[in-house]
Amino acid sequence: MTGRRPAWLLRPAGLIDYDIANEAMHTLAARRLADEIPDAVIVLQHPPVFTAGRRAAEDELLWDEATVTARGGSVRRIDRGGSFTFHGPGQLVVYPILGLGGRPDAAMHLRRLEDVAIRTCADLGVAVGRRADVQTGVWAGEDKICAIGVRLLRTRVTLHGMALNCDTDLAWFDGIVACGLPDHGVTSLTRLLGRDVPVDEVAPVAIRHLADVFELTFADAPDDIVRPFVAAAVA
Repeated sequence: MTGRRPAWLLRPAGLIDYDIANEAMHTLAARRLADEIPDAVIVLQHPPVFTAGRRAAEDELLWDEATVTARGGSVRRIDRGGSFTFHGPGQLVVYPILGLGGRPDAAMHLRRLEDVAIRTCADLGVAVGRRADVQTGVWAGEDKICAIGVRLLRTRVTLHGMALNCDTDLAWFDGIVACGLPDHGVTSLTRLLGRDVPVDEVAPVAIRHLADVFELTFADAPDDIVRPFVAAAVA
């Protein structure tokens, strides 16, 4: 364990409202930038929401917002990189709030997130990997299983993160051009393994690999840090 950094782990139960979680994540990142708190990793699920990164084009949202709302979802335009993606029940979402030190390497951070997803899937019996011909993410053949999009706060602290499809309802992806790639599909651990693979099965595996890949030693976050996320649970 020598050389590992201490980090808070937040794993609120239920489906956590996207807007409140996003605001709380940004608050934590600002505090991490000011060295008021240690690194933190948030592991959660959201109610159905399409998020549009800075490169998202309007025509990549294939359903109008009224249709999204009628289906029980929402659309949010946010400050991470990338295009449209979907978050919802059955998807493991990980937001690392990490200080990258005096020589920040955004590309290495992305590769480490990919490593976490690849190792997690391997432990569950699925071989996945990177693709040199397309953008960041983790793939099973032509289908993406894990979307990754981040932002660096003043180039030093990471925001946003990764979304790994476990037993996600993949029909939601019909409403967008996922990650701006019209000729590629999406998949999930459930589809690839031919059995239900819930988030509760996947999360402990991913958390172990997050600790190993990022060289972190996790401790539970204090109650006042977790409270905004707990209060944001909608189901």
